[in-house]
Order: sequence, then C-alpha cells, then structure tokens
Amino acid sequence: MPYSKFASYKLLIMGDADRQEKDWYMDWFNATYYHILYADRNEEEAADFIKLLIKYLHPHTEAKMLDIACGKGRHSIMLANLHFNVTGIDISPNSIQEANLAAHDKLEFFIHDMRLSFRINYYDFAFNFFTSFGYFDSRKEHQKALHNMSLSVKPGGIFVMDYLNPNYTIQHLQKTSVIKKENILFNISRWSDDDYIYKKISIDDASTKVPLVFMEKVANFNLDDFTELFQENGLTIKEVFGNYQLEPFDAIHSPRMIMIAQKDPA
Repeated sequence: MPYSKFASYKLLIMGDADRQEKDWYMDWFNATYYHILYADRNEEEAADFIKLLIKYLHPHTEAKMLDIACGKGRHSIMLANLHFNVTGIDISPNSIQEANLAAHDKLEFFIHDMRLSFRINYYDFAFNFFTSFGYFDSRKEHQKALHNMSLSVKPGGIFVMDYLNPNYTIQHLQKTSVIKKENILFNISRWSDDDYIYKKISIDDASTKVPLVFMEKVANFNLDDFTELFQENGLTIKEVFGNYQLEPFDAIHSPRMIMIAQKDPA
C-alpha cells in the first residue's frame, strides 16, 4: 500500500495555454484559499479533546511538548494555556507567521519540514494532530518523517498520532458538496479506491483569471499499517482511541485512530 496522508495533494493551475502541477504541501497549506476553506474548525471540540488527552497522559508540570505540523498553532496554544512548554513546527511560513503572534516564553514556533530532525531526544511528548502525516509519494519519505518525529522524543517518551480511520471515512464519504465563503465557491468532490481517499476542490473566485483546482489524496492507512511503521521507528502503540472523546477504537465505526505510542527506552 502507498504511504501518505493527503498523501500527495497536487495543485493544478489550469489556464488556456498552460497547466502546472506541484506537490500540494508546499503550496496548499500556504495558500489563502486553504485557510478560507478550513476556517470553521470546531475550536470547542479541539479544546475538550486536548483537556481529555492531557488528563489521560498526566504529564508533569514542566513537560516539554512538540506539536508537529501545527498549522496556525491552535493545539499548541491550548497546550501552552495548560502551562506546559510547547514548540510548534510547520512547513507553512504563513501559518507560522500567524502562530508566532501568540508566542511567549513557554510557546515557540518554527518553520520546519517533518522529514528533517529537530531537537533529538528532547521532548517528553510529541503530537501529530488532525491527520497531519503522510504527505509524501514514497514509503522512504514517510519512514524518514516518522523516524525524525520519533528522534525528537526522549527515550521512554510519548508520541501521539491522530489520524482518520479510513474504514469509517470511506463508508461515510460525501461525494459532492458546495461551500461558499467570502464570495468564493468551493466545489468539492470525493471518492476512493483500494489505496486512497481523494478530494478534488474546484475554486470559483471572480478575482482570478484562471480556474483553480486542488487535488488531494490520503492513503488508507489502517491500524496494522501504523503498528508496523511505528515499530520500525522505535515506537510501540500502547493505546488506541476512536474519537475525540477518547472512547475505545472500533475498526469499522470509529471516525478516528488516536494512537498513543511510547518510544523505546535507550
């Protein structure tokens, strides 16, 4: 099975005379349209999830935490508000620029590619929230990304990955939808095959001279896939939850796979 998240989203800029194709994660997360489309995420649900997760993990008060692919820092900010020492990293300069508006002595942000190492054996906890893994085209790159995530965690430390459950997602896939925000129409279609879940986002914006189409795809990683990947990178899954209320995971009925893993001792 291919390894990816929105595994290799591709940005297609289509005009009468040209068509460019680029790796999605270098463009889409940094695009204004991305932030417009996904501006209405449920902040209350996210805050409740963080509080439940911290209650479950029971970290000490001086714990150092890493939020990998932090976006604009909403989870990082919530963790810092609980008085932990938090670092957020993300590949998008625009997201980190905005996140830095909230930075303080216990909350910092950096532009960083998860495929590169960052503060080896430094953090007590590392988090990868909201299906923010699997952007790449090859198993080698995904191995490299997960290896470097693991490297950031102290031996015996905890790594948490929150990923969609592909079984549930495919079963409940909404084939088409139209969303209007800021006088921009987002026409969205979704489908799946044996390996990927796809999303096509066609953008109708009167201010642009050419239509914009973003193609996304996320690999169907199941729990067995992650168990293997984690083990190959010195991580052992200790618990799996199926939703943001931290209820038990069910392979068919749970919308999420929230995996709690421990890094092997030195």
